[in-house]
Amino acid sequence: MVFSISSSNHGLFVSDAVFVSNAKTQDEVFAEVADKLVATNYVKDDFLAHVKEREANYPTGIDLTPISTELPNVAIPHTEGEYVNERLVVPVKLANPLKFHNMIVPDEELEVKFLFMILNNDPEGQANILAQIMDFLGQTSVDDLNKLFQMDDPSAIYQFLMENFKQA
Repeated sequence: MVFSISSSNHGLFVSDAVFVSNAKTQDEVFAEVADKLVATNYVKDDFLAHVKEREANYPTGIDLTPISTELPNVAIPHTEGEYVNERLVVPVKLANPLKFHNMIVPDEELEVKFLFMILNNDPEGQANILAQIMDFLGQTSVDDLNKLFQMDDPSAIYQFLMENFKQA
């Protein structure tokens, strides 16, 4: 029997879906995270192929220099709801900065140090979660964001987000 947590019980974060990755490429980090998300039944078996395809066609890198030049860039990879089983944000600290194409200027590459991977099985809710992430990035102090982006412990990242991320 496969156990799956009801989304209404845990909000947008769960402690077993927070990662620190030593991956050296986008494909490696996507595969590493997808394997664990499949094992916990948060996503379907075909999630990896679709998140990679979507990232190639619709880049998700976000330049945070308009907020502060002190902040590293982030990316918000996601795919369609039919490939996921839950409504979650999966934080991924990248030990090695990776190149992602800019969401706003797709020809531009950004060096990214943190991912907020969106899992959303509600087709109407993708923009809502993205808006919550953008609000978090815009409303959290630069010092606090830098603390988060420097953390190397998944449980510390989880605790920080549970205390600081306002969930709608």
